Amino acid sequence: MIIEPKVRGFICTTAHPTGCRANVANQITYAKEQRKTLSLHSANSPKKALVIGSSTGYGLASRISLAYTYQASTIGVMYEKEAAGVRTATAGWYNTAAFESFAANDGLYAQTINGDAFSREIKDETIAKIKRDLGKVDMVIYSLAAPRRTMADGTVFSSVLKATTDTFVSKSLDLRHNIIEEASIPTATEEEIEATIKVMGGEDWADWITALVEGNAIEENAITVAYSYIGPELTYPIYKEGTIGHAKEHLHKTADLLTKEYANHGIRAYISVNKALVTQASAAIPVVPLYISLLYKVQKELGTHEGCIEQISRMFTDKLLIDKPEIDANGYLRLDDYELDSKVQDKINALWNELTTENITDLADLDGYWEDFYTMFGFDIPGVNYTEEVDASVSIPSINC
Repeated sequence: MIIEPKVRGFICTTAHPTGCRANVANQITYAKEQRKTLSLHSANSPKKALVIGSSTGYGLASRISLAYTYQASTIGVMYEKEAAGVRTATAGWYNTAAFESFAANDGLYAQTINGDAFSREIKDETIAKIKRDLGKVDMVIYSLAAPRRTMADGTVFSSVLKATTDTFVSKSLDLRHNIIEEASIPTATEEEIEATIKVMGGEDWADWITALVEGNAIEENAITVAYSYIGPELTYPIYKEGTIGHAKEHLHKTADLLTKEYANHGIRAYISVNKALVTQASAAIPVVPLYISLLYKVQKELGTHEGCIEQISRMFTDKLLIDKPEIDANGYLRLDDYELDSKVQDKINALWNELTTENITDLADLDGYWEDFYTMFGFDIPGVNYTEEVDASVSIPSINC
C-alpha cells in the first residue's frame, strides 16, 4: 500500500515503516559518532539498561544512545499497536522494529515488551526477562508518557492539561491552519490535579524501582533517570504551575525519595530537565507548539538547537556518565540550559509580543515544527520514496516470535 500522512488534531493517524526506519538509522549514525570520543573502558558506561517508554522521542533516543554509544544491552517497554488491515502500525511499533533489526545485525542484545507499563503484569514480565537474559540491569530510564492509568483495582485516572490558579488565556497556534488564536485554559479541580499526578507523577517510577529491587533484577549502584520539563516563565501558567507542573513536581520529589530509600543499594535517581521539542505529548498542550516554533527559530539562528538524540547524547556524555554528575542546586541534570539562556528567552519574549497570523511564517519556524512533527511518524524524511508501495505489516522479532 502507499501510505500518506493523515493528521487529526495534534496527532498523525498513520505512520510509514520505511520512514521510521530511516529516522532510527539517522539517530544510530549520530550515536555511533559519539562513541568515537569515549573511552572504550569507561567505568561509568552502562552495560545492561531498561528503558520504560522506549519507542518514540526521548525514550527511543535513550535506547539508541545506550546501545550504539555505550554498547549496552537494552530491554524496552512500550505500548504500541501493530498494523491491522488498512490501518498502519503506530510509529513506535515501526521504530522498535527498525531498532531491533539494526541491533541484531550489529550484534547487540535488544528485546522489547509491549504492554501497559503501569501494570504489575508487565513489570513482572519485564523482571523475568531481565533475570533470564541479563541477570540484572545497571540503568533504568523512565520516559513514560500516557494520557491515563488503570490501577490494579480497575480504577482509571486520566490526566488533564489545565491551569491550577485562574483561567489562563494566551496566544496559541491552531495546528490545523497555522494561524494564531486565543487559547483559554480552564482551571482544574482538585480531583483533576490528583488524577494528573497519578498518571504523570513519580508513583509508577517508584513502583518500577521497588519491583526491580524486590525482584533482585537491578544492580547495586545502578542509576535511574526520569525525564521532565520546566520551561520558561512564558509557559508557567499551563506547564510549571498547571496540572502537568504539579505532576512533574511529584516526579522530582520521587527522585530524592528513591535515592534515600535505596541508599543501601547505592541506587541514584536523577531528573533530567530537557528542552521543549515536538513530541506527541507536547503537541497536545495549548500554547506550547507556538512557543516551540519560536524556540526553534531562535536556537537555530544561534546554533544551539538540539533534537532528541543530540540532547540525550549530551546528557549521557557531558552531564551524567562522568565521575561527578553535573547537577544544579536541586539535583537536576539541566539539558534545558541552552533553551533558558537569557539571549534565547529575551528574543522569544520580544517575538511573542509581535506575533500575528500575518507574520508568523516570518517570525517563527513553522516549517521546522512541522518537519519534526512529520518525522515522528516517518514522513518527510530525505531519501525515502513515499510514492512506492510498502508493506505496512512489520514484525518485531522479540514480540512476534
